[in-house]
Formats: sequence, structure tokens, C-alpha cells
Amino acid sequence: MICSLDVSDCVLSKKSFLPVLLVVFGLAMLPCAGTAGQFSVSPVRIFVAAKDRTTAVTITNESDAELVMQADVFQWKQTPTGQEDLTLTEDMIVAPPIIKLAPRARQVIRLAMLRAVPPDQQLTYRLIVREVPEAKPPQPGVQLQISVVFSMPVFISPPGVKRQLVCEPQRAAPDTVSVTCENKGNAYAFVSELKLSNASGDSITTSNSVGYILPGIKRSFELKRTGATIPSGKVQLTVTQDDQSVQVFDSVLAN
Repeated sequence: MICSLDVSDCVLSKKSFLPVLLVVFGLAMLPCAGTAGQFSVSPVRIFVAAKDRTTAVTITNESDAELVMQADVFQWKQTPTGQEDLTLTEDMIVAPPIIKLAPRARQVIRLAMLRAVPPDQQLTYRLIVREVPEAKPPQPGVQLQISVVFSMPVFISPPGVKRQLVCEPQRAAPDTVSVTCENKGNAYAFVSELKLSNASGDSITTSNSVGYILPGIKRSFELKRTGATIPSGKVQLTVTQDDQSVQVFDSVLAN
């Protein structure tokens, strides 16, 4: 039996690894033995200038056993509601696609862009590297093999592209506000923090919800106030992004 653990977009804070750690702990409680390799990938966000067209990624085997991994590139889009949409692509190649690493060894893989890059639009892909536990010889007593998967965003950026985020809060429940953000720019946006304040600037509630919003996409995030209602009237929504830029949107909440 093979179980995959998806560690997507590992630029997130240490808190973001908690669900993965809980899954690993849960698997350890199963009435059977299990194994999983340990490896790291650097960088975890990949930025490529359109003029460069190639970049390098380093994979390191952090374990004391040999690892076999497979690397694939997917075109990364989002649906109109912000759901992830990945399609295996030949726009970009990765070499080598199969990586065999001795214990504590590292290897550089290279990504090369094959298609023309439009002058006014950032292209977005995902490099997905997964362990291939099937390549290991079977171990006595091991019934569960755990495959770790890393999913890293790849941004191909021509000069001058930029994000343009517009956000609006709307009441969803007495204690909940739904924030809809639309990226009207031609480069990705990444919301790292949302804060709702009253007209005097006093904080009502904060959320560390994080998420990408690709160009032309709308996504919604929830802001919930635990144990109290969110008052109606004038409010300020403060949106912080991954580059630490801050935008403030004035709005009025209905009853």
C-alpha cells in the first residue's frame, strides 16, 4: 500500500506543516509498519526571467537510505472560483526527470522553457517532485509505503508584469465576513494576512489564511470573530501580501 503526502508550496510558515505532521502521526498509529524517505528541495519558489528561460533546482537526500524521485512540470491555472487546475505540460522540460540519490547526497536538476513567453503575461507552472517508493526493494514487515510529494510554483515573468488586487468584505453570518479578492493584474498575488478593523482602526478580527490568486481570478477567504458578532457599519480591510505590501480597502458592512 502506498500513501502520498502532498507538501505543497513549502514557503509557508512552520504552522503550515502541522497538517502534514498530523497525517504522519496518524499513519504511525496504523496497525502496520510504514516507511517514507526524507528530502528537501531548494528553492521552494522558482522565479525565472523571460530572457533567462532556464533555472536550476537542488534536491537533497536528507535520509540514510537511497531515494528515487520523479520530477514533472504542470501548467498551473485556477478555475474562476480559485480551485487549482494542473495539466501535465511540455512547455517546460526538467532534466533529469528521474533522480536517484545516495544517502545524504544532492543533485541539481534544470528546468528549461521551450515555448515563447508573451511580453505582457506571467506564465505559471508547478514543479512536482515525488518520491517513488515502488523503486525500493521490499522491506520485511513493511506494509505501508509513504510517498512524499513537493509541489513548487514556477513563475516565468517578462519585464513589467505586476499584480493588481481588489478586495471587498461582505457579511456572511453575524460572526463571519467573506472577503472576495480579484487579481486584475498580469502577475500572481499571494494573500498572507487579512485584518478587519472598525472605523477607528481597532482590530475586529484577523486571519492568516494564505493563498495564491492568479491573474484574472477571484478567490474568497473567511474572516471569523470567535465568540462575538462583527458589528455593522464602516470597516477597513487590510490585506498583506507575500512581498509585505499592504493595501487598505474601506467598506460598509450590512446588518
